[in-house]
Amino acid sequence: MTIDTQGLEAIIKKVMDTIDFAEETGRPLTDGKDGIFEDIDDAIAAAAKAQKEYMKLPMATRTKIIDAIRKELGKKENIETICSKVVEETGMGDYDCKLIKQKLVVDKTPGVEDLVTEAFTGDDGLTLVELSPFGVIGAITPTTNPNETIICNSIGMLAAGNTVVFSPHPRSIESSLITVRLINKAIAAAGGPEHLVNTTSKPSLEASQKLMKNPAIRMLVATGGPGVVHAVLSSGKKAIGAGAGNPPVLVDETANIEKAAKDIIDGCSFDNNLPCIAEKEVVAVDQIADYLIFNMKKNGAFQITDRKAIDKIAEMVYPGSLNRDFVGKPATYIAEKAGIEVPKDTRVLIMETSKDHTLAVEELMMPILPIVRVSDVDEGIDVSVELEHGNRHTAMMHSRNVEKLNEMAKRIQTTIFVKNGPSYAGIGVGGEGYTTFTIAGPTGEGLTSAKAFARKRRCVLVGAFNVR
Repeated sequence: MTIDTQGLEAIIKKVMDTIDFAEETGRPLTDGKDGIFEDIDDAIAAAAKAQKEYMKLPMATRTKIIDAIRKELGKKENIETICSKVVEETGMGDYDCKLIKQKLVVDKTPGVEDLVTEAFTGDDGLTLVELSPFGVIGAITPTTNPNETIICNSIGMLAAGNTVVFSPHPRSIESSLITVRLINKAIAAAGGPEHLVNTTSKPSLEASQKLMKNPAIRMLVATGGPGVVHAVLSSGKKAIGAGAGNPPVLVDETANIEKAAKDIIDGCSFDNNLPCIAEKEVVAVDQIADYLIFNMKKNGAFQITDRKAIDKIAEMVYPGSLNRDFVGKPATYIAEKAGIEVPKDTRVLIMETSKDHTLAVEELMMPILPIVRVSDVDEGIDVSVELEHGNRHTAMMHSRNVEKLNEMAKRIQTTIFVKNGPSYAGIGVGGEGYTTFTIAGPTGEGLTSAKAFARKRRCVLVGAFNVR
């Protein structure tokens, strides 16, 4: 009789892991395959156990894991599967745009290279300032960019040495679970520990509240509306909040109007205006407003001029609060529901409004673009600042006047400010720099990356290692 010692050792290890888990949590490990747990507290407990193992591993292992995630989530068939599921279950956005977004986060989310060590040497010795993990991070993700947020947060958080437990939006649960499964498949292929990235199969408000209250969670990251951001900021834990915006785009008389019009329509229509960075309203100097509108119409915009029709659309999409039935829907769909006949290739519905009109004031996340006329660029800056509401999220400006570009940047104080380009250039699509889908204006981290998910630690050696 021969004994399979390797198989026996594997069984023993699995049993001991279960015992360890039970001792630490008070309950047996009954689920958790591919990082998916029924109870989010179980997911947190598994992540806490995994983080103890993960922190012992070298940086080279982190790099190997992240490379494997990029490879697995960058496969054509996986991108297509996830993006199809997102469109299917949320009913929002554009499939082709979602392909671009997922490829973006796979390719341009920073990894361990983001963790730069500082060193100070002198007569008194050597001091290192290094970026270390918080431990277990609880991350709440939105329905607008569910897979992109999970991928880029996983890369950044794992690069910093953390484990993560996601609480996804219930309306994007299936696509979120597929994404988590593929991430864990990649981690396993790279030889990483189990349960570095976990989630719950039953997302709910209660699950998110458990996430925020569990003492094993050392940091909270919320991507979503003002309510969820306020909740994590009130938790008493270290928190990063990526909240709402209402990005204006200002066009003055010095701009390349033809290019500005195309950029605005391209940015506004991208993924049916779901990205929180996308152009939500246009502020145009009167001198060029008519020509701007003419060129916007050449690039797929349909202008609505009837005041009753404009007000009807406003009442339909924002009847006192945002009507989510229209979020991320195509312009043609919105027009049809409003009883307005438009060409089949219409990408954006445009209309002139006052600066205090509902369509200009409220963030809609749909391809509806109000245009507010102003007398000059100075008034335009004032109106843009007013319409941004102090969210400090994103703004755009088309101008050749460097002085006014600079003034706008200083006045509006947004995390992202795009000059003479479409909004999506601000997250690396046709613009330089890394990407993220957790843009932390409220808490000041800005475009988050691995270093945002790490804490600074100082290590001091006295009287040595000064070789100068």
